[in-house]
Amino acid sequence: MVIRSRPQLRHPAQVVVVGFAGAIAVGTGLLMLPVAKAGSGGAGLLDALFTSVSAVCVTGLVVVDTATFWTPFGQVVILGLIQLGGLGIMTFASMLGLLISRRMGLRARLTAAAETKTPGLGDVRSVVLGVVKVSLLLEAITALALALRFGQGYGMSVPRALWQGVFHAVSAFNNAGFALYPDSLVGFVGDPWVCLPIAAAVVAGGLGFPVLFELRRRWRRPAAWSLHTKIVVWASGIFLLGGSAFVTAVEWANPATLGALDVPGKLLAGFFQGVMPRTAGFNSIDIGQMNPASWLGMDVLMFVGGASAGTAGGIKVTTFAVLFFVLYAEVRGEGAVNIFHRRLPGEVQRQALTVVLLSVAAVVGSTVAFMVFTDFDLDRTLFEVVSAFATVGLSTGITADLPGTERILLIALMFIGRLGPITVASALALRQRVRMYDLPEERPVIG
Repeated sequence: MVIRSRPQLRHPAQVVVVGFAGAIAVGTGLLMLPVAKAGSGGAGLLDALFTSVSAVCVTGLVVVDTATFWTPFGQVVILGLIQLGGLGIMTFASMLGLLISRRMGLRARLTAAAETKTPGLGDVRSVVLGVVKVSLLLEAITALALALRFGQGYGMSVPRALWQGVFHAVSAFNNAGFALYPDSLVGFVGDPWVCLPIAAAVVAGGLGFPVLFELRRRWRRPAAWSLHTKIVVWASGIFLLGGSAFVTAVEWANPATLGALDVPGKLLAGFFQGVMPRTAGFNSIDIGQMNPASWLGMDVLMFVGGASAGTAGGIKVTTFAVLFFVLYAEVRGEGAVNIFHRRLPGEVQRQALTVVLLSVAAVVGSTVAFMVFTDFDLDRTLFEVVSAFATVGLSTGITADLPGTERILLIALMFIGRLGPITVASALALRQRVRMYDLPEERPVIG
């Protein structure tokens, strides 16, 4: 008698892909229940699937209005999927970093431990508990601040203010961008007590658990930070300030966006909209009325995204920073790539290049497909594709008008964009082949 063993998932990336697919399937089933949809009957398969994928992949793109289409039960399901997706990706990415570090040699590990002083990341249990504790704490602080503002500033009852605070806090920290208002947060465009806590939660979630953990322990000693933390903090700061300044400058006189606001309102709205492409889908101004130049700039911000091991999407700021320093070293004619007095391994450079090129291929291919099968122009199509792939959730207003085939393409983009870069990166980092010989060297002509 032949006993067949069950198929095993040998690679960590396989586990997370199957796990996310299972969560999406369960979420779709729950959202199709009549109790989840307002009015009679249940939601259609495509609407439920799109919403479930958008929630689990913490994207925020919607084809139906979250506040009016779904019942409180449906909204709770969406909130649960957002929390599950955010915790899942932060836990997996953090554990992946731990696994990769354990693949290093003994001397390298001892050196890293001495430099970073992070023994708390030494086992799976501490990583999981750390992610959960940090997430729930920051979400609770944000929820309390928002609930107080909704209750005192807008006259909401205590239960409604708490629900509004909790929903938007979880959505913000997980960079999901789901809102309980048809126009997202346009009604709060001039309210810093709503916009700033949400922006702070988005930034915190986008930094990632390893960075938050290290900042909590050594925020007064930047010189002692690990290379990853230094890159994330500096690159995130540059993109946040640069993105906010860009949006504010381009939209300053646009009467449909910032033009109708006073100076403090313009600065607040410009900052808020500069933060959101990092990658949360909230908007306090009408994205569809923005200048095409703003869309293009936001395409870049969305494509880069936030930090690894965080809730943000995109190719990640660390990937962008690595390629920037590779370019900088090549222009200067240096043989090695150095970042913050550390030499960058060649395999890390190749991994970054691979992730970027595959991501560009996915965006370009999907944009061409949209252009062929729809009548939308390039500006709006590219914005929508990048927003889906980078799991941002911002939209120029065309998502709800897309036919079924294009919605399925967006579903695939959200899933690939959420899990693709990290799956490719982990596969490259954990798959090492030792060649016992070198081939003859020859240089092609470049440029």
